[in-house]
Amino acid sequence: MPGGLSGRDLANEACKLRPGLKVLYTSGYSQDAIVHHGRLDPGVLLLNKPYRRNELARKIRQALST
Repeated sequence: MPGGLSGRDLANEACKLRPGLKVLYTSGYSQDAIVHHGRLDPGVLLLNKPYRRNELARKIRQALST
């Protein structure tokens, strides 16, 4: 992302302003700041690119239900 922030950094700052904010990450990179040794941090939702509209809709529903 421009400006030196990672997506994770941006999400953290947004959650400080809006506690309880639901975050869905999307990434086209196999190595991402939220993936550690092939595992996501607890509570993190990730949708890998490329994705289809129905996959996005399913992940959004999942994020909103948690």
